[in-house]
Amino acid sequence: MQFLLAFIVVAPLLGSAAALLPAPPGLKGKSPEQAVLRHGVTVTGVILAAAIALTLGFDHDAPSRFQATTDISWIQALNVRIHLGIDGISLPLLLMTALLFFLCALYSYFKLPAGPSAKAFVALLLVLESGTLATFAVLDLLLFFLAFEMVLIPMYFLIARWGGAQRQAAAWRFILYTLLGSVVMLLGLLLIGLNSGTFDMVTLASDNGRELSHTTQLLAVLSIGLGLAVKTPMWPLHSWLPDAHTAAPTVGSVLLAGVLLKMGTYGFVRILLPATPDGMATFAPYLGAFAAVGIVYGSLACLALARKGNKGDLKRLIAYSSVGHMGFVLLGIASMTPTGVNGALFANIAHGLITGLLFFLVGALKDRYGTADLDTLAGATGAALYGRAPRFGAFLAFAAVASLGLPGLAGFWGEMLALFGAFDPAEGLSRPAFLTYMAVGAFGTLLTAAYLLIVVRRVCMGDPKAGPELAVADIQHYEFAAWTPLVALTVLAGLWPAVLLGLTDPAVQKLLAGGNS
Repeated sequence: MQFLLAFIVVAPLLGSAAALLPAPPGLKGKSPEQAVLRHGVTVTGVILAAAIALTLGFDHDAPSRFQATTDISWIQALNVRIHLGIDGISLPLLLMTALLFFLCALYSYFKLPAGPSAKAFVALLLVLESGTLATFAVLDLLLFFLAFEMVLIPMYFLIARWGGAQRQAAAWRFILYTLLGSVVMLLGLLLIGLNSGTFDMVTLASDNGRELSHTTQLLAVLSIGLGLAVKTPMWPLHSWLPDAHTAAPTVGSVLLAGVLLKMGTYGFVRILLPATPDGMATFAPYLGAFAAVGIVYGSLACLALARKGNKGDLKRLIAYSSVGHMGFVLLGIASMTPTGVNGALFANIAHGLITGLLFFLVGALKDRYGTADLDTLAGATGAALYGRAPRFGAFLAFAAVASLGLPGLAGFWGEMLALFGAFDPAEGLSRPAFLTYMAVGAFGTLLTAAYLLIVVRRVCMGDPKAGPELAVADIQHYEFAAWTPLVALTVLAGLWPAVLLGLTDPAVQKLLAGGNS
């Protein structure tokens, strides 16, 4: 178990270095490009297999205990250690990350985005995987920061070199926003570590903020929270996201929505809730307010983009939908209750599966039509995917109803639990304020249903003979292979939520109890 976790974190880096080397003569296949793409599928597949083995070996009777731990001294002067471990909070995120990277590598093997070099693409993809996996596995504040920053450069180049129109501006906006947020976050992490005498997350969680003054906790929550809020992204720090998603290649959008956004909300749960509880209690009403506004703002922006005549880009629309969905995650965290935090963690996984599927589908739709503009796709009567490509239309309709929170699918449980958490927030928080946030969030679910159903009507329905004069291929075999696991897991999590909640709930209970089970 200990070796498996270390292997999962380090192996992508080794695979990235190997991707830049010439392929051995017997493994070149038809071309060097095919060889390096096959290398990417192999490495991400091995990482996924290791993550599944780690999950099977995980002691599911003790999900609140850190397992597969490695604890080695690294920088003695600062008491920084190479400390790795997983519990019921981080294991689902680790497994979902490994799955999404494998599916993206598999998809890219058949549909590589236009760009300078397949070698560079695979190498950057594997560096990105290592950084994201490390973020969910490390248990030291400075290592967390290094892993958090490690993903920025690969994602910048994936957008800037393999993206679409306006990719340079979008990539610069992404890197500037996240770097500025990270600088502020580093100050907060140093403030906690130097004032408490340790950077170890397990020790800080057990201490539950007793070594930190109220002022120190306030400053730490403000600075770290700002950095995490940019990555989440929380309204009004979200403006980099629509541009990045619109310009990114398909797999870049999938990973950005499915994995990178989760790093921000994970930081709130793993660091701020247990280490600075008093500071979080002070800022929780404001966090809840921003979350509630983000839910409605994201939905209204999507409604505007979905309306006929507004030239709404489907990738941009799904990006704004992420602002709304992540608002539910932040609302659950702001409630500071086991119900709300469990809902936030569930919504994290649900969003990664469903929105990852949506970006796969919209990317494939753009490849077929040459545009993601909703008005161009829909034409006068609708794009009529049900008639032109029925399986493609069925996948898109499924992803849409899953995203709007249909009961029985994964999107329902996280949002419902987040609203329940806001209904009865933690002791000391203003219940009237959180009841207001709950009502606003519930209204946001109606808006979400409205814009997604409009998208389904305009893209899936209509007269097949009246739309754009282009033949639309139905789902290809590699698309079916890449998308079906996300559909299956969305159904599984929706019908059997205990699969996730059985892991997260004991760990959350211990986290909020100050390290005591």
